[in-house]
Amino acid sequence: MNNPEHGSFVTWRETLVRTTQELNDRVVAQWLCEHASGCEGAEFTEILEESVAQRSMTHLNSMLVRIAAGEPVQYAMGRWAFRYLDLMIDKRVLIPRPETEQIVDHVLKHIGDRRKGITILDLGTGSGAIGLSLLNELPLESCVVWMTDNSEDALDVARANGIGIGRHAVGARFAHGSWFEPLPEEMRNTFDVVVSNPPYISTNDVELEKSVYEWEPSEALFAGDDGLDAIRIIASQATDWLCPNGILVVEIGHQQGSAVSELFSASGFQNVRIHADLASHERFVQGIMPS
Repeated sequence: MNNPEHGSFVTWRETLVRTTQELNDRVVAQWLCEHASGCEGAEFTEILEESVAQRSMTHLNSMLVRIAAGEPVQYAMGRWAFRYLDLMIDKRVLIPRPETEQIVDHVLKHIGDRRKGITILDLGTGSGAIGLSLLNELPLESCVVWMTDNSEDALDVARANGIGIGRHAVGARFAHGSWFEPLPEEMRNTFDVVVSNPPYISTNDVELEKSVYEWEPSEALFAGDDGLDAIRIIASQATDWLCPNGILVVEIGHQQGSAVSELFSASGFQNVRIHADLASHERFVQGIMPS
């Protein structure tokens, strides 16, 4: 899309039409125009007949150039929604997926009516989507959520997103290192919940979308020949960190349910269950520590 000539009057309605034609996608076009304008939903509708400021047009054109080069829309925008949060997102972290939102529901169901003294561990937190959502949705100061990641870059993103949730971030604890390694020793056998969306894609997966392996961080995607290397570590070590009746919940690939369930059982977890996502694909495995 070309910038409007100096002094010309181009409305957001016209810009939305042109952007839709360029992308052949009305939904994405609206996302981009709303983001460039700084207005969303009803607010954007109210400015459709207003002229587009030069700065907004420059921002929109920049995003369109990046998308044309193959960059995911989420990275081009620099933000993405996850449950009730508006997260900062860039190529240092995975793009949060809608199905991952459901893992928060499984954790909340386990917590139930508890309203204080809750300890949660979010392994491989990335953008902080899971851990920060739990802090945001549980009552203020009811829980402490430890978020670990082996990527300092990813933790920088998570910390920035923590600032975005305001007072609810009082319970956030960030730790740099692989899985459980950076945790204080005194936290052993104290966590009510260990939750993770770990790498679970096999290194030879032929179904992976091109844009995913070209743009998203490989260390957050791939986990050995069968995609289970990370989950093996998590399942085997989580028992050292969970309290009695604590829960481990992980996201999995849609064909890994049986294999991950066996790993959980072999590690000593009880009541191991597989949960499907909204598309009816096996997506989560949970297990309970013996009392």
